[in-house]
Amino acid sequence: MVKKFGLVLMALLVIPFTASACGMGEKTAEGYENTAVKHANQHWSQGDASAVPFQFIDVRTAEEFAAGHIEGARLIPVQELAERLNEVPKDKQVYVYCRSGKRSAQASSLLAKAGFSNIENVSGGINAWTDAGFPVVK
Repeated sequence: MVKKFGLVLMALLVIPFTASACGMGEKTAEGYENTAVKHANQHWSQGDASAVPFQFIDVRTAEEFAAGHIEGARLIPVQELAERLNEVPKDKQVYVYCRSGKRSAQASSLLAKAGFSNIENVSGGINAWTDAGFPVVK
């Protein structure tokens, strides 16, 4: 009985950490979720085979995008996002990234306020992506 209780208690303590590491953490007060670059890459690596359709949105400038971006990402600079909301899919998981995470946090907040519910801000942005050795295209 004590052994079962210990296992149940351990599971209850581990599940929240596991969920958070898998990008299933709690939403921020602004209504979006911060996700680790590793989780974003795992989803990206699944491509069209993913059970959950997704889109990466790069909110940097056109010059930054041209210097290197995540393959398949759509460029919508943060300054243009409010006017281009119709280009962001509401029926997909949306990963938003910038250089380091500040502009993408602003963009994620804007999207959440506009009614988007499946928004994940990629923590650390493209810097974290490349630091982890994940590929970019030019």
